[in-house]
Amino acid sequence: MKRSEINRLLEDAGEMFERHGFSLPPFAHWSPTDFVAHQSSAAHLIHSRCGWDVTDYGAGRFDEMGLVLFTLRNGVLSDLNTGRGMCYAEKLLISRQDQLSPMHTHIIKAEDIINRGGGTLVVELFGSDAKGHLDQHGGGNVMCDGIWVPFKAGEKLKLAPGESITLRPGDWHAFWADGADVLIGEVSTVNDDESDYIFHNPITRFSQIAEDAEPARLLVSDYATHFLG
Repeated sequence: MKRSEINRLLEDAGEMFERHGFSLPPFAHWSPTDFVAHQSSAAHLIHSRCGWDVTDYGAGRFDEMGLVLFTLRNGVLSDLNTGRGMCYAEKLLISRQDQLSPMHTHIIKAEDIINRGGGTLVVELFGSDAKGHLDQHGGGNVMCDGIWVPFKAGEKLKLAPGESITLRPGDWHAFWADGADVLIGEVSTVNDDESDYIFHNPITRFSQIAEDAEPARLLVSDYATHFLG
């Protein structure tokens, strides 16, 4: 993806959050210079990779397959492993109309995916086989707003604004917005985007960026270069 495209997408995302009544924390508006200046006090944000993320899953077709995300808060795996402390995470995501977030599951993370406004959020589901792989013929059960809902292999659950689905490790899922762009909320256990994704097809979680412009905001994938490099 081009950095200029990412800059534009982040500006559009901020406007969509505001339209739906979501105000972002101050660090969402930091320039790269601001972030570097705050790096000591913001060590937790950097370590837990809170902040902006734009992905096309390495396919170079963002309009067809991609997401814009902002991680508001995130704990650390050491807390999760001990079962105490900051064991949770929260995100906002934007799925554009008919834009796919491809089929995947997680090793550790359990998550609530919530339609916070816009169109209909469509979630396609499959169960796992005995080895944890996607089972083309397997269904299962998920919770939707606390109610157990059975699903068949490949079934597509439709979530209207305000509705949610709870997904656990082994629940294979893909999702997209239908009818209009959707603002998605995600509440989960600690989030690790670098190692906790298992994709059904071989793709990458993060994008390769062509630096055709200066970044307006740092992405979480930029932190290694700016703070750890």
